[in-house]
Amino acid sequence: MSHTIPVDSYRHQGLRKLLVQNIRQKGISDHQVLAAIEKVPRHYFFESSFLEYAYEDKPFSIGAGQTISQPYTVAFQTELLHIRKNDKVLEIGTGSGYQACILAELGAKVFTIERQKTLFDRTSKLLPLLGYHTIKTFFGDGYKGLPTFSPFDKVIVTAAAPFIPDALLEQLKPGGILVIPVGAGDVQTMTTLTKLEDNSVEKKEYGTFRFVPMLENKAKEK
Repeated sequence: MSHTIPVDSYRHQGLRKLLVQNIRQKGISDHQVLAAIEKVPRHYFFESSFLEYAYEDKPFSIGAGQTISQPYTVAFQTELLHIRKNDKVLEIGTGSGYQACILAELGAKVFTIERQKTLFDRTSKLLPLLGYHTIKTFFGDGYKGLPTFSPFDKVIVTAAAPFIPDALLEQLKPGGILVIPVGAGDVQTMTTLTKLEDNSVEKKEYGTFRFVPMLENKAKEK
């Protein structure tokens, strides 16, 4: 992806309005989440030859075996996080950076980890160009989280986890929420884990989704 930022035309803005209507009809009701989806130009995260796909409510390949998630899924996970301004949020799986920007628009302080070096390099350069200077990007193993910067108010995992990593729960503040799609097969169950004041965990499940697998360790550079 070149780092010449495309124009955000009236057409793009109109397509975002239609996208917001679409995901509202599918059940997303948080006005701040919908406003963030309407504000962040999703086509900025696409190669120019694929811009016409940017406002479809579908995932799309971004290389390195990864996808930019379906906007409905982004909105669904974000809504479950209940972001408050200045929440410190750990994202596992930076990918294109789109989800991180949605979180930043909600006022979160975002720390995001990517294990694929090509995606990390691309996204860490792109986000400041888009004006997202406060998002902190890291190349590393998402299963380990970022203990140096913990604890976090919220943690979001944007890949299919075969199990819930202990390190991510440990790095969550009491009262904090972890949103994670759990399942080793083709379909995962969207799950929230809320850490209570006594460090016990309350678990809830919210239906099935499809994500690319969450892999351990940094990817080897080609």
